[in-house]
Amino acid sequence: MAMRAALRCLSVNFSPRLSPLATRFQWRSGCPRTQRSSSTLSSALKFTEKHEWVRVEGRIGTVGISNYAQEALGDVVYCGLPDVGQKFEQMQEFGALESVKAASELYSPLTGEVTEINTELAENPGLVNKACYAEGWLIKMTIDKPEELDDLMDEAGYDKYVKTCE
Repeated sequence: MAMRAALRCLSVNFSPRLSPLATRFQWRSGCPRTQRSSSTLSSALKFTEKHEWVRVEGRIGTVGISNYAQEALGDVVYCGLPDVGQKFEQMQEFGALESVKAASELYSPLTGEVTEINTELAENPGLVNKACYAEGWLIKMTIDKPEELDDLMDEAGYDKYVKTCE
């Protein structure tokens, strides 16, 4: 509880970027935390410990942030995404999200090349908050090492992980 209050104070008094750790554990003032980390759309999703998800269709993975992460960030006002064609290793930083209270880096859940970015987020970054598992996706990428999927959490595992974060 004390850490939650301290982080809430930091986010109010500190408008510059906060550390990734701090941004992962912030809550909106006056809003109760939910235990849900995902929606019914996410039954085939895999999650990272950094709160990114990936949905695999063939050799393409669609990447976004979890409900837990978007709630922790608050209202997203800017999405810094990579260029199409950039290659990333698993867990390499690929972009950032900025909200009214904090900023957080984004990490690639898999090794691969960006094939598409969600251009709608440039004009409407709030889609990340509104529909993080649907219209609020961030990037699509090729999957160079499918075996890396085995290291990611399924929905049940991620829900247990989120409970340890609270």
